[in-house]
Amino acid sequence: MKTRPIGSLNASVVGLGCNNFGRRLDLAGTRSVLDAAIDAGVSFLDTADLYGGTDSERFMGEALEGRRDRVVIATKFGHPANEGAPSGARPEDVRAALEASLKRLRTDHIDLYQLHMPDDDVPVADTLGALAEAVAAGQVREVGCSNFSAAQLQEADEVAADAGARFVSVQNEYSMLKRDPEGEVLPACQRLGIAFLPYFPLLSGILTGKYRKGRPIPQGTRVAGSERWQAMLTNDVLDLVEELARFAEERDRELIDLAFAYLLAHGPVASVIAGATSPEQVRRNARAGTWELSQRELEVVEGILDAAGALLPVGAG
Repeated sequence: MKTRPIGSLNASVVGLGCNNFGRRLDLAGTRSVLDAAIDAGVSFLDTADLYGGTDSERFMGEALEGRRDRVVIATKFGHPANEGAPSGARPEDVRAALEASLKRLRTDHIDLYQLHMPDDDVPVADTLGALAEAVAAGQVREVGCSNFSAAQLQEADEVAADAGARFVSVQNEYSMLKRDPEGEVLPACQRLGIAFLPYFPLLSGILTGKYRKGRPIPQGTRVAGSERWQAMLTNDVLDLVEELARFAEERDRELIDLAFAYLLAHGPVASVIAGATSPEQVRRNARAGTWELSQRELEVVEGILDAAGALLPVGAG
């Protein structure tokens, strides 16, 4: 598994999203997925204090005992929906959330500590100041953010020197069917030297190849029985999926491989974060990170996507 830098960290180009731990997977299931990830070289693990009602961190802490040094742990804090736990970006919230995450993860440090959402009520300099204290204390190695706009990244960078810490990464939604970051955020990352971490790279399975035109929706998948997700599978979207799958198959690859390769072909992208509920999914995702698109292949794929235009219903993703 190749790695790319996130500040001083080295992250596997395929990361593991841990939001299923404590929600769809119990401790045993969490352990089996983490075992497969480590065996496959997927060392970058991304979670958050509210995932699984805090059980994601707790299960990870237990499952990773004795092999903490083999992984890069990224977690998040400050989501406003984090009921019963510190939320928001005030310095006192940062400190309380960090202590709780360290305890649940059974570790003395977090590799990448990320602000989950911008907090308009708190100056970003105040948040960075508290994070700088955590870095100085050895509790955090690097700090990042999530769901930030280009303007918010610029603002944070401008106050970083005085605050004593800077965001080295931003984690936003990005996939071949949700290309918003290409407009402003990716160029800002390139300019500021910030790593980009895409989440929902497979758009809840739509880019895995399991949903194809003229075929029934597989039962047991996230889309099956969900009006929201099934509404996304319009004829235009399915036509585009067919064209992208055909491009991959002509090169002895599959659509899922292209979904990863396309994101990794964009310079600031450090690790593509994909969730998994089984060891098989982890291993498949890991293999998908091996395809490196040529410049010509990237241009062809971009041409296909540009020609398709905006196909997803409003609010999709």
